[in-house]
Amino acid sequence: MSVQRRLLPNISALAAFEAVARLGSFTAAAQELDLTQGAVSRQIRLLEDQFSRRLFERDSRNVRLSTAGEIYADAVRSALGQLRDAALGLMSNRHSGMLNLAILPTFGTRWLMPMIPDFVESNPDITINFVTRVGRFDFARERLDAAIHYGLPDWPEADSTLLVRETVAPVVSPEFLAGRAIAAPADIGRLPLLHMATRPGAWTEWFEHQGLSAPTGPGMQFEQFGTAAQACMAGLGVALLPLILIAGELQRGQLVPAPGQPMQSRSAYYLVVPHDKRGHPPVASFRDWLLNHLAR
Repeated sequence: MSVQRRLLPNISALAAFEAVARLGSFTAAAQELDLTQGAVSRQIRLLEDQFSRRLFERDSRNVRLSTAGEIYADAVRSALGQLRDAALGLMSNRHSGMLNLAILPTFGTRWLMPMIPDFVESNPDITINFVTRVGRFDFARERLDAAIHYGLPDWPEADSTLLVRETVAPVVSPEFLAGRAIAAPADIGRLPLLHMATRPGAWTEWFEHQGLSAPTGPGMQFEQFGTAAQACMAGLGVALLPLILIAGELQRGQLVPAPGQPMQSRSAYYLVVPHDKRGHPPVASFRDWLLNHLAR
């Protein structure tokens, strides 16, 4: 057997190996693959003979991955996932491509989604799959092509293109403001403050921007800006929110500014593209469209 052939196992054997590794059972894997247990066992033996490595440890009751099997299982799972994605792309969109895009929950919903119909109309041959991700992740492991990310332009092995900077300001509901004496930024420190889990130092930075010491008391914490905005509208406290994400609430009068100067955040929103996806046509089309849309 040539070296190239030896390094390219039979796809049926890989599917059987992945199923047994995931399910921990030859019987369950056989049921899932619509094969006999003997057929699954033969596929596993084929792999073990091909690599001269034991992939599973077997006893009378259990089957578990060997050390070599655990390492190989991660790679096989990723490779089979990429093959499935490629097949789905061919079947769903034969003439162009697919863009797997990670977005931030509130920013994606409130800022990006209203623009997407224009992209779909301009690029009918590109299908976008959206997933929600907060923070950094492994593009290759997640099988994603690009991400809308909040932070600094320092994602390793990736290009970061600035989309929009962020200005934050304290806001309250009109009823909350009317029922309390809030005349200056210092008054805000005596009120319930709503905190974002992803921005733990935001209030401290804002108070320092006003020349004040930040209060140290506890406050409600939220994971998403949309939830924090709802809590603020319900009168639960003062929220420090990006103005770009609450433009509708401000326009409708559901939220109003509290005293104090808005502050530009040190971080911003970027389109992040890993280096190995620079030449992926759907990524290039999306980046060009997004920048042109922002320029207009």
